[in-house]
Formats: sequence, C-alpha cells, structure tokens
Amino acid sequence: MATLKHISSKNSDYSAIEAYLVYQHDVFTGKQLLDEQGKPKLRDSYLLDTLECGDFSFATACLLANRKYGKNTQHGDIKSHQYIISFDPRDAADNGLTMETAQALGLKFCEENFPGHPAIVCTHPDGHNHSGNIHVHIVIGSIRTREVERKSYMQKPRDWREGMKHSSTAQTMRHLRVEVMELCEGAGLYQIDLLNGSKERVSEAEYWARRRGQLKLDRENAGLAATGQQPRQKKFETVKDTLRKQISSLLYRTTSFEEFSDRLMLQYGIAVKESRGQLSYLPAGRTKFIRAKHLGDKFDKAAVLSTLQANAERKPKVQSKQDTIGKLFDIQSRMTEGKGIGYKRWLTKHNLKVMAQTVNLLLEKNLTDEDALNQRITELETKYHDALAVVKDLEGRMKANKELRYHVAAYTSTKNVAQQLKIAKRPAVFEEQHRAELTTYRAAAAYFKANNITKLPNPKKLEAEYAQLASEKAKFYEQYKEAKEKLLKLKTAKQNVASFFREEEPAQQER
Repeated sequence: MATLKHISSKNSDYSAIEAYLVYQHDVFTGKQLLDEQGKPKLRDSYLLDTLECGDFSFATACLLANRKYGKNTQHGDIKSHQYIISFDPRDAADNGLTMETAQALGLKFCEENFPGHPAIVCTHPDGHNHSGNIHVHIVIGSIRTREVERKSYMQKPRDWREGMKHSSTAQTMRHLRVEVMELCEGAGLYQIDLLNGSKERVSEAEYWARRRGQLKLDRENAGLAATGQQPRQKKFETVKDTLRKQISSLLYRTTSFEEFSDRLMLQYGIAVKESRGQLSYLPAGRTKFIRAKHLGDKFDKAAVLSTLQANAERKPKVQSKQDTIGKLFDIQSRMTEGKGIGYKRWLTKHNLKVMAQTVNLLLEKNLTDEDALNQRITELETKYHDALAVVKDLEGRMKANKELRYHVAAYTSTKNVAQQLKIAKRPAVFEEQHRAELTTYRAAAAYFKANNITKLPNPKKLEAEYAQLASEKAKFYEQYKEAKEKLLKLKTAKQNVASFFREEEPAQQER
C-alpha cells in the first residue's frame, strides 16, 4: 500500500537535503551521526539520481534558478518541496520490488509530474521505524526553469510556465495521489485508496511527538520498575490522541449535535465550533482550536452528523416533554476543575437556559408561590410512596406465585419417580440413578410443608392469578412513575430557584 507524503522546506541551504539523503541522522534530533574519526556516516544503502540539473549539482542548479528569476530571496519563501513515496513492506517478498525498480518508478514519477524543476530522486531500503518498506524521496527546487507542455490537470499558469513556483495545493495532492495509485497498479504492487482520507489523521509533527513521548515514558517506566514500582501509564498519548478518544467516547452515544456538543463540554470541557462548514475543537487548558481535518475524517462535520443520525435511527425515539428541566450548576465550584474560560461561558449559557425552563414550568403549573409549591410537592410525595408500596406488595405476591408454580410443576413431574423408589428392588441403586429427580421432588415437598400447603393448587388458577397481579402492578406502576416524574421536576425547580438566589446575593453585594 504505497503512500504519498509532502514536506515543504524554507531552508536556503540546498545541500542540506542531499546530505540528509546520503548520510545517517538521528531520528529524533535530525543531527548527523559521526563515526570514530568524527566524520559523517554514510547510509548503508541508497540510490540517488538528479534530473533537470544539467552539469551542476542540485544545490547549484537551484541557486542559479533563484538568481535568474529573482525568486526565493525572503526568509519565509519555500525553497524546495519533498515528496516521499513509501511502498508496502510486502512488495519486496510478494511482488519482487527492489531498490532499482523503486528508483526507476521514482524517476518516472518525477519526470511526468515535476517537469522543468531541478530534482533529486533517492531510494532507501528501510524507514526510521524499521518496517522494511522501500521508499523514494523526490526533492524538487521550487522554481520551474523551463516552460512545459500544459497537461489536463494543470489549472493555473504557474503549473507550466517558466520561472513560476511550484505550489502543493489540495488539487495538486489529489492528482499526485491518483498518479501513485496508477503507478503501483501498473507495476503490480499493493495499493490502497488514497483519496478517501483517514478516519484518524496523524501529521508528521504528531508522529514524532508520539515517538519522543513514548521514548521518554519508557525511560521513566524503566526507572520505576527498577525500584519495584508499577508504572501507571505504558502508552504515551499526545493532546490530539486524548482529544480523539474523548470525542469518540461520546460521538457514538449521542443522537443530536446539541447533545454531542453539550456533553463534550460538560464531561471533558471541550468546546466545539463551526466555521465555514468545518468543525473545530478546543480542549480544556488550550487557547487555540484544533481543526477536525487535523484529527481525522471521522471528526469533520459531515461524518459527525452522519454518525449522530445513525445513532438516532438505532435508538428508540422517546417523546420529549415540554416541561423537562435540568439542574443549575455551581459555576464557582466547577471552575476549580480548571476547564478554561470556554467552559465558564457554556455553564453560564446552560444556567440561563435551565432557569428559563424552570420559570416556564412553575408558571404553567401555577406554582410561583413557595407555599403552593411545597404543598404540591408534599401531595406528590404521598402519592409516590403509596403507589410504590402497592407496587412492592404486588411484586412480592407475584414472586411467591411464581415460586409456587415452579414447585407444583417440579412435584408433579417427579412424583412418579418417588413412587417407583418405594417398590424398587435395589433402592440404593435406584436412588443413585435418579438422584436429580428425587432431589427436586424432596425440595418441592419440603417447600409445601414449610408453607402449610396440604393440597396442590391448580396450575391454571395460579397462572390466572399471576396475570391479574401483573395487570394491577402495571396500573399502579404507571401511577408511581407519573408521580415520580412530576415530583422530580418540581424538586429540581425548587432547587434551581434556591441556587439562583444564592448566587444572586453575592453578586448584588459586590454591585
């Protein structure tokens, strides 16, 4: 599965990139590795060719192009572009891919897609992660030194005219990914679809942050293990890793965008905003939003809305009640958790919304007077406890009925075996052969004796009695449920009013 990666460089030292390709470097610091004599160590194996450089080196060809066209004179100008094609590690064994074949494919790719640019094409046998994948580095100077034939994918004059700078736009990357896919298909190599993106996208910077963080964590854990302590964390996570995990934990358990964003803020202090059709996330403790495209395709607007809609279709729809209200949050105590100013804004907005719902409920029920509210709560508590007591009594009778029916059925089905034991010629052998049936029969007989049952009840009558009890329980359970819902709403409303006035008093004293 060949992949394509792009890196732009503002380094004016063009020889540095060639040195990186030829000499060994530390994977974390990027510094050259030296031998015992203090000289740079060459890579164990590589192939390197240049294109469009004439009789000059790559560095010289780029400097001459800059001078000729008066470009790349500022520090922030992009001096070169690097494209890395990494082939599947299985291609070497399964499809006969060699370094020479990969180098030839890289030269062909460069000639067809970067004509007119001074270029280096270098193939290495393995990457820094030692996965065994052959990969090709294609480094081009940013300025085109000759005009080329306009191709169908070229949209602007900079794509074909002499003296113009190469620009790696989204459209350019899409074209190059298609070219990589066709290149691998023509060579009979493994390939995946590079156009549909990744559910969880990891940038170059985040990849190295993971590597450095994991190395540091491993060292710390080794020190703890040496002292007999148990490490608390074995896998290092970046800020984006944690953010992905937190978003995913709620994304598949919510059914609307409002619920999704509210629970993210409430549970993790993560703010969500939409700008120009794109979502961005702000974790607690940060001041800069992280765009969804930097996390992965599963976190962008279209994917999130699609997932929420699928969740809503799977879950049974519950009819929402107009007088449903939430609880006020104590903003001061919540802010001690250190979730940031965005969390405080969300809490303030939430409390205003809840207070409006509370006032509407009390006005609708005509319970704005405190005495009337307390009286209604008392009435509902009485109704709630009475209904609950009846439900518990019916549940107990249903349980006893079910237990009696079980023993009646067990006694009836094993009675014949107990009678056969009395006339058996070898009772001990018969007992051993029918131990399970006899145990069941004796347990049923003991149950009847303990409950003073001398005559077996009719099983059909027991079933009818159970059905009657279940019907009565359902009726009283609805009364209990209704009283409980009303009671909880009014108690929540009373608590919200009390909390609101408690917060208002200090604010008035300050004013």
